[in-house]
Amino acid sequence: MSTPVLPPMPRPLALAVRSLPLAPISTLLTSLTRQLMQRHPGLQRRLGDYASRRFLLDLTDLPFLLLLEPGTSRPRVTAHARRSPPRHDTRIAGLTAAFLGMLHGSLDGDALFFSRDLVIEGDTAAGLALRNAIDNAELDLTVEMAVLLKPLAPLITRLLAIGRTP
Repeated sequence: MSTPVLPPMPRPLALAVRSLPLAPISTLLTSLTRQLMQRHPGLQRRLGDYASRRFLLDLTDLPFLLLLEPGTSRPRVTAHARRSPPRHDTRIAGLTAAFLGMLHGSLDGDALFFSRDLVIEGDTAAGLALRNAIDNAELDLTVEMAVLLKPLAPLITRLLAIGRTP
């Protein structure tokens, strides 16, 4: 199975994201991560021993890096400047469209890795465990964001659709 050619984030959206401060991004993504773990307890179970790993999510078309720490008592995602990557066990890199496609299940995670649209470095077993946990959870990020930010749901739905369009 081949994956479609994945587009980078649209330039206007990339420019808007570039000006965002990292602290609010971290707060929003940590809230989303905690909600996901609560609403989809299988995520934590599927990660098993790998839940304690630190996953660096390098969305290559974003101006910052994300660090996912799912196994703490209070899971979190923090945004970091590219010039100072945080300590991590596994790095998963690729375009935002690839990550969103995998999260939504619209793109096959295995195909994304075999085509090198997503690349795992470091503890590859942990990276595969995360991918398997995401695949099995059948997440719909649009729904999750709508639950988290009900008043902004229409805007978020449109923004996520832009990032997900291959």
